[in-house]
Amino acid sequence: MENVILASQSPRRKELLHHLVEEFRIMPADIDESVLAGEDPATYVLRMAQEKGEKIAKDHREALVIASDTIVIHEGQILGKPQNREDAFKMLQQMSGKTHHVYTGVALQQGEKRRTALTEASVSFYELTEAEINRYLDSGEYADKAGAYGIQGRASVFVKAVQGDYYSIVGFPVGAVNQMLKEF
Repeated sequence: MENVILASQSPRRKELLHHLVEEFRIMPADIDESVLAGEDPATYVLRMAQEKGEKIAKDHREALVIASDTIVIHEGQILGKPQNREDAFKMLQQMSGKTHHVYTGVALQQGEKRRTALTEASVSFYELTEAEINRYLDSGEYADKAGAYGIQGRASVFVKAVQGDYYSIVGFPVGAVNQMLKEF
């Protein structure tokens, strides 16, 4: 497959897309990620993926643009990327001993052809001590991650159970994307 663009600078998405496509370019899309009034999480995450893809696709009409967005939902609230360490601590403390959901929206676009997919997973955390949370935050790994953690890294020790697409939690549902690529 030639002329593929990943509309993301995420190292995880880059690594996982390499499982499907040998060569591609990376062009992150800078968009307004504000949640619209009354917008539910599933609609929001799909809209984010579509807007990222559209921003890149408008200048690269021949390319296949792949965009993705991931959010964490805890007790009905979207937990985005933490603003700072204190914000990250609060997020992790809220999810301690509880189950939250992770949605990843994916959008593929080439010219006028567009496909989207939404994947979901549930993650249950063990009870976390303040010391465990602070040790994790000291690593700096929480920065730029929805819900203030990366399941594939040091936060893996927080995870009691996972239901659904693990790669949705990582931020790029490689199986779903593979199925979508068959249409292009």
